[in-house]
Amino acid sequence: MASMLTPRQLTGRDDSHVVALPDGHRLQQKVAEDFAGLQSAAREAGFELAIASSFRPYSRQLAIWNGKASGTRPVHDDAGQPVEMARLSPVEQLHAILRFSALPGTSRHHWGTDLDVYDAEVMPEGYQLQLSPQEVAPGGLFGPLHSWLDDRIAAGESHGFYRPYARDRGGVAPERWHLSYAPLAGAYAQNCGSALFVDCWDCEEIAGELLLREQIEANLQHILSRFVAVPDDWCPVRS
Repeated sequence: MASMLTPRQLTGRDDSHVVALPDGHRLQQKVAEDFAGLQSAAREAGFELAIASSFRPYSRQLAIWNGKASGTRPVHDDAGQPVEMARLSPVEQLHAILRFSALPGTSRHHWGTDLDVYDAEVMPEGYQLQLSPQEVAPGGLFGPLHSWLDDRIAAGESHGFYRPYARDRGGVAPERWHLSYAPLAGAYAQNCGSALFVDCWDCEEIAGELLLREQIEANLQHILSRFVAVPDDWCPVRS
């Protein structure tokens, strides 16, 4: 059984549940051990499975969110084109941001179970990693890696890692590069609800106001069901 995280750990305000890897990324110890097994299998298949993003604290997620909400950080649509946020209503702005970025406190990256991956073996010199649909599509730079991951996941040989955002359900955009360690993440998701997040946003230790909060709280249940909750069938372990 997974050991439960505290509210502060679930919302990224406490990093005591994660350990540092040699490359500087951070994951829970068990997650790191099983990811090393997946990396070894990938290496045997000719891939260098590398981490682009792992544990992300609340402060970092807040900076990303507020940057997009304030217009100092670009927001893109599904085609990769910049969104003219000033032309949208506050609720439309919320949906545009949530398509690709989690609300601070709600990100699965807070748990130390989730990570974004790529194939370092095929990275051209000077290439700027995008984590875009084009990179992971068939024929894309990382297409072969993700085809291999598809086969491992289907065979139940992915060392516990699955894709929570494999399909477009009308909320978060598909993210084939996002892997989640199901043996732990499935349990954590069951302990995340609206009260946890509101308490987090009210916490005195948080430095910085959450922008668009009025609109967030007015639409909170819709946001949680459409952009935060992941159906139980996201992997065989949870179905």
